[in-house]
Amino acid sequence: MHEIYNFSAGPSMLPKSVMKKVKKEFLNWSNIGMSMLEISHRSVDFIKIAESSEKNLRKLLLIPRNYKILFLHGGARGQFSAVPMNLSKNFGEEVDYINSGYWSLSAAIESKKYCKTNIINVKKIKNNKKYILPMKNWKVKKTSSYLHYCPNETIEGISIYEEPKFKKKVVVGDFSSTILSRFIKIKNYDLIYAGSQKNIGPPGITILIIKKNLFYKANKYTPSILNYTINYKNKSMFNTPNTFTWYISNLVFKWILKNGGVKCIEEKNIKKSKLLYRAIDKSNLYKNNIKITNRSQMNITFNLINKSLNKKFLEESKKEGLLNLKGHNIIGGMRASIYNAMPLKGIQKLIKFMLKFEKKYG
Repeated sequence: MHEIYNFSAGPSMLPKSVMKKVKKEFLNWSNIGMSMLEISHRSVDFIKIAESSEKNLRKLLLIPRNYKILFLHGGARGQFSAVPMNLSKNFGEEVDYINSGYWSLSAAIESKKYCKTNIINVKKIKNNKKYILPMKNWKVKKTSSYLHYCPNETIEGISIYEEPKFKKKVVVGDFSSTILSRFIKIKNYDLIYAGSQKNIGPPGITILIIKKNLFYKANKYTPSILNYTINYKNKSMFNTPNTFTWYISNLVFKWILKNGGVKCIEEKNIKKSKLLYRAIDKSNLYKNNIKITNRSQMNITFNLINKSLNKKFLEESKKEGLLNLKGHNIIGGMRASIYNAMPLKGIQKLIKFMLKFEKKYG
């Protein structure tokens, strides 16, 4: 039987050692006679997990004390509504949203329900290659309440590696597919949110890293479940949280720490992505349409020049144990999502298959 490698954009591949530990502990966590699925979020046992999670995440990302960490519901899409409701008291306030792809534009469209939203397009095309304008060329308004952007667009496979340095501007980042994959300077941001299903754990938790001075700014219509201040006061337990995902997320944090932390993980991610991009660039069958400086390390998109081979490529790759390589329906083609848990062996196996497929059909 072929070894299986899951290239899904999310829910994504999880570290095998974490999965084995979950399996071992599933029916009897920490010898208390109950499964983690049955433990009360108010219990001493779960409170210890919650506290450990925050401690480990702070250590991994070097989060300063004036930033608070929340474990929330609703995924990143929930934050598309929560951010404008929590950071703008009045419906007429101006806010800036950077459009670099599908998800950042989706967030901008949602914010229009609550704010006067300036959508700033920074994605351009030159010589048939997509790229992102440097931040100095972003037409940000001085009067806007905050700036929102997404450093990695999972659908298009396009990334922004430059970090924001906007004076006297509240900066919000959707880090769902970026968090824990590379080092970031937390102080450059006022609020970071990230869905769990890529580099954190299974779906069901959204992590929020927020500067303490941003509390108490929500407009009066903000639902309590999305209100940052209420959730902070209730230690992320205003409503019953997804305890199982929270527990697994902490196991992933421990796994990253054990494997050298974020900087070490980043080095591995750079190596993995470079190998795969090199194979695509050398090929006569595959092509990537993103400028090198903006190529995603997490979501590598590529097209087959002969589109009639798409179905065959997916059928044969699946037989080899290379799963979920189909690109998003919006842009088609192929997409290999190679988050932290994807080992180098998975990339090498994919490249080997791609070369064999090209030799056979190219």
